[in-house]
Amino acid sequence: MGCMEAQPWRYNMTDVSMRQMLEAGVHFGHQTRFWNPKMAPYIFGDRSKIHIINLEKSLPLFKDAVNFIGSMASNRGKILFVGTKRSAQEVIKEEATRCGMPYVNHRWLGGMLTNWKTVKQSIKRLKELEAMSDDGTFERLTKKETLTLTRELEKLERSLGGIKDMGGVPDAVFVIDVGHEKIAVAEAKKLGIPVIGVVDTNNSPDNIDYIVPGNDDAIRAIRLYAQGISDAVITGRETISVGTAGDDFVELSEDGGVATKPAAKKKTAKKTTVKKATVKKKTTVKKVAAKSDDKSTDTTEAKSEAKEAKPEAKEAKPEAKEAKSEAKEAKSEAKEAKPEAKDVKEEKADKGDES
Repeated sequence: MGCMEAQPWRYNMTDVSMRQMLEAGVHFGHQTRFWNPKMAPYIFGDRSKIHIINLEKSLPLFKDAVNFIGSMASNRGKILFVGTKRSAQEVIKEEATRCGMPYVNHRWLGGMLTNWKTVKQSIKRLKELEAMSDDGTFERLTKKETLTLTRELEKLERSLGGIKDMGGVPDAVFVIDVGHEKIAVAEAKKLGIPVIGVVDTNNSPDNIDYIVPGNDDAIRAIRLYAQGISDAVITGRETISVGTAGDDFVELSEDGGVATKPAAKKKTAKKTTVKKATVKKKTTVKKVAAKSDDKSTDTTEAKSEAKEAKPEAKEAKPEAKEAKSEAKEAKSEAKEAKPEAKDVKEEKADKGDES
């Protein structure tokens, strides 16, 4: 058992071979008079005035593209499938639906990526019409209103049905014919979105991040590309559940699988912490109960002292009353003494007059 750094995602390419590419007609290019000189490194030669693509270069380039798509899918990325030409419409829809990715297979609307806010409003309108058709609102309308809304729903479903659940700008774009989808390639390049494109001998490989030289007209060849990309997405999504969360290093067993012992240790540690927490709760409850008992004893003692103080207060009340009566008698004596003092003063005054 050893500890090694997690390796980047790799897709198993045993399902796609050079013989399958030959049988699908991937090696057939366009007529020599329509060729693009920038595709010269990927051309093997010509036969009957038709260029032959070198599959020894196409296969490893397709492998690189598939590995990139798988790594994007393993990181929860969104890959947009684009193929609006007649030979690619059904295949793109089937394979994108199989792997749960958005797609455009009817017509590329200008600004579908660069003007996403406006496209989002159209998607909102599409979902409103779908809700109206599901809850029976169309049945309560007149024939003319139902017909107009149905036509609007069909038009929006054709153009935006494949991207209504995309939720935002995709992380990568897979294009079947880069010449036919040049607007999509230009918008993706403007936003910095990587483009994986099937490039034939009559198109330019410029602005394509992952080039797949091959036939972009044959249905069997298109299905081969789309199936490889779709399988890579599905396999990449499956690796999300296997990966460990928040660990830079993965511990491997002797067989090469991911070891599960560290995870078990973490779980047991969590259980012990829970037990400690329950013990702490019990001790705190006991302390609170003890405090409540102390408080109850203190309150009973205070009540008994208050009862003993009540008769003492009653005995003090008549004493206060007696003190009040004595004060009143002293006041009356003082009043009687005042006229006697006045008589003495008058007698002294009379004696002074006689003298």
